[in-house]
Amino acid sequence: MNEIFAYIIIVVAALMALVIVTLNFQKQLSAKDALIMQSELLKQRQSIFIPHKMEAYQRVILYMERIHPSALAFRLNNPTLNAHGLQSLMLKSIREEYDHNLGQQMFISSNAWQLVNTAKEETVKLINIVSGQLQENATSLEFATQLITTTAEVKPLPSEIAIEALKAEFQRLM
Repeated sequence: MNEIFAYIIIVVAALMALVIVTLNFQKQLSAKDALIMQSELLKQRQSIFIPHKMEAYQRVILYMERIHPSALAFRLNNPTLNAHGLQSLMLKSIREEYDHNLGQQMFISSNAWQLVNTAKEETVKLINIVSGQLQENATSLEFATQLITTTAEVKPLPSEIAIEALKAEFQRLM
């Protein structure tokens, strides 16, 4: 009877050892499977997210190019407008394009978005300063000329700083 009892204890101990080894092995497989699954999910997320990120950087850089004072002067100048009319049109264009690109901040860093905001505000200030230096009856051509001349004296412009920072940040991501 003692032999049977000892045999049962040995069999139970062996079975318990087998169960422990199996559970440990299963746990290791589960952890490995979880890591593989996480890796696959990360790859899938990046394959979806990276194109949106790239588009966001492109759009924000394009916005910075479009609000460059010289670009605004060439694109929006209209001989039928006076200086105040061109100033208003420029400020409206900056605001509308900014509003159109607000969603891009989801895909770029907070620092980069802050540079975009600063560039926008500084460009608005520059336009207002130049406009304030002109006579009341100045033409849009006089305003555009003065804006381009002033822009040439201010180097680097906030929009140029933002563009370089956005390009550098984008390159670090790739």
